[in-house]
Parts: sequence; C-alpha cells; structure tokens
Amino acid sequence: MKVIEGGVTAAVGFQTASTAAGIKYKDRKDMALIYSEQPCKAAGTFTTNIVKAAPVKWDQQIVKNSAYAQAVVVNAGIANACTGAEGMGYCAETAKAASAALGIPEDAVLVCSTGVIGKQLPMDKLAAGIKAMAPQLDGSLESGTAAAQAIMTTDTKKKEVAVQFEVGGKTVTIGGMCKGSGMIHPNMCTMLAFVTTDAAISKELLQEALSEDIKDTYNMISVDGDTSTNDTVLLLANGMAGNVEITEKGADYEAFCKALNVVNETLARKMAGDGEGCTALFEVKVVGAESKQQAVVLSKSIITSSLTKAAIYGHDANWGRILCAMGYSGAQFDPEKVDLFFESAAGKLQIIKDGVALDYSEEEATRILSEPEVTAIADVKMGDASATAWGCDLTLDYVKINADYRS
Repeated sequence: MKVIEGGVTAAVGFQTASTAAGIKYKDRKDMALIYSEQPCKAAGTFTTNIVKAAPVKWDQQIVKNSAYAQAVVVNAGIANACTGAEGMGYCAETAKAASAALGIPEDAVLVCSTGVIGKQLPMDKLAAGIKAMAPQLDGSLESGTAAAQAIMTTDTKKKEVAVQFEVGGKTVTIGGMCKGSGMIHPNMCTMLAFVTTDAAISKELLQEALSEDIKDTYNMISVDGDTSTNDTVLLLANGMAGNVEITEKGADYEAFCKALNVVNETLARKMAGDGEGCTALFEVKVVGAESKQQAVVLSKSIITSSLTKAAIYGHDANWGRILCAMGYSGAQFDPEKVDLFFESAAGKLQIIKDGVALDYSEEEATRILSEPEVTAIADVKMGDASATAWGCDLTLDYVKINADYRS
C-alpha cells in the first residue's frame, strides 16, 4: 500500500465539480458534486445526535434502501438542520435537480449540507448550482482538490488523501476528502467525509468495514466536545478496478480495511489539527490499559478537557489537568501507578512517574509543547490495551470565531 496524490477523484471513474452558488459566502465556492461513471455500492455512518439534519435522514434512507448511489451533492454555509418538513422537501428537490442534470434516478443521489443550523436553503441557488456543475464534471486531481475546498466552512485548509494497494493482481484505489473545524465530537462537527473507491466489494462488507473503522478514526477526534447534527461519512465503491468482488472476509478484505483505515485516520487527524482557532494538533495515547474501552474513555476524556487544551495552547506542562481529566472519565484505574510523557518533534520527556511529578525541566517541557503537533502518553500499567485520540489546543480565536459565526 502506498499513499498517492489526490482525494475523491483518485479512484477510477469518480469525477467532481464545484461552483460558487452564493448560498452564504460571497467570495468563494460553496457547492460540490461527486459523481461516479458507474453505479456504486454505498455505505454510511451518521451522527448519533437525536437532533439530525434533514440530509442525514435522507442519506440514511438512501444508504439503507436504494439499489445503488451514483452522486453526492454538497453545500456549505447552511446546514439544513432543524428545518422541519420544508428542509426534507429540499433534500428531495436537490435529488430531483441532480437526477435531471445527470440522468440518474433520484434515489441514487445523496445530499449533504454544512453550516448554520436553523436556516432554510435557498433552493433556487442550489438548483442553479447543480445545473452549473453537471457539465463541469472532471476526474482530474485538480477538480477533486477544488471540491475539497468548496465544502469548507471555518476550515482553514482543504483535507484530502488517497492510497493504492493490490487486490487479486489489480490495483485498487481509495481516496477521500472531508471538512470539519468546529462542532467536532463525532459519535457514530459539523463533520462531513466522503470516501470513494474503485474496489469491487459487497455492500454488506463495505458497510461493516466503515462501521468498524470509524471507531478508531473519526470517533476518536474532538475539537470542542459538541457532536454535530450533520456528522456524515459516506463510502462509495464502483467496482471499476476490476478485481474479483470481495464477498467474504480474508486477505483481500483485510487489505481493503487497512487501506480504508489509513484514509480515515489521515482525514480525522487533519480535522483535529485544523480545529477552529487552534495552533496545534494534540494527540493523546493511553497505553497499558486493561481493555480497549478503558483506553478509549481515558483518552477521549483528556482530549476534551478544556483546561488541558488551554494548557497545550500555553505550552504549559500542567500535568495535573490530565490526571484530573482521567479521574472524572468514569474509567477505573490507580492514579498512583500512572506514568505520563510529553512528546513532539522536539523530543520526549517523562513528567510524572507513579502519579507523582519528576524533577523535569519546565523549559524542556515548554520546548516540546511548542511544536505544531504534540503528544501526551499516559501509561496506566494495567494491561496491554491502548487507544489514541486526537484534538487540538483551545485558543482565544475559538471563542471569537463562534461568538459571531452566524454573522
């Protein structure tokens, strides 16, 4: 397996287009279209927030009940959440417009929205955007990158990745793009991720691979602890790589899952590292746990601690905040056995041993914590299980961005 250039258009048969529809933004593109030359098996995972956006409800039905999917329409600026029957109607109208423009069934169209909650979509602009994008569909890497940029809201950079690997002598590609910077605490943000592959794989295994992988990728990130109404991950497989269809678990399925994990973890890390106002990606590894679940609970508690995130912003090795976050997580452990380390490109330093501070250099700790990617490693010395979570520091800019987000 190797990482290659590109994103959602890296796999054979996938095309994208993007346009400035003027839905909210006046100076940038705000709509994207993903299209497959061949019908796709579709898998999806969605927010567990009880308040679900209309596009989430629409896509859940398409993934579950439609024979196939072939296109995804995405808009930025308005989330189409808490919009009642009118919002659901706009999903149907979007699918109808895409169906007419692309010559595919309405129930083969997935829709996604991101942005402000509670506002209705300007359907005239959305329909015009679809009509403008259809003739511009292009399978180039540049077109894929433009689509990744078009779905951004408060993101500061586009997020995409692609990998290639072999299945039965055929080269298979998985590519993806995502957006997400605030309201990020997936539990399946406004977090949207689109992954495409030319692999031939059964719908059942496609869904299982995605559902299992999000547990260690998207569900292990947090920017602000807020689980979005719109969180969606869609995985489309068009089979155009020509491999013998993967219909059972074995070496081919494992290779697919490994590649999918690389794509999803990369995208998840990119979101965490681009949290609203952040200056650093903050990674937390809990090791020596007695179970995976214990490690997950502990690492997520640390990554969502506002006090810990503020300390990371200040390059302050305030380890008591980390131990405190572990203590209220609900997981059982002996605090008098915990070892804690900070690590970055600037080095690695043990801060506490058996729950007590060592005579470490504050200057060295600050130097380590001043890097754009920093890691805290907590060893609870109870077993062999581990988990990794990703987040970011908490800055004054996060408050500024969200204080006037609607305006």
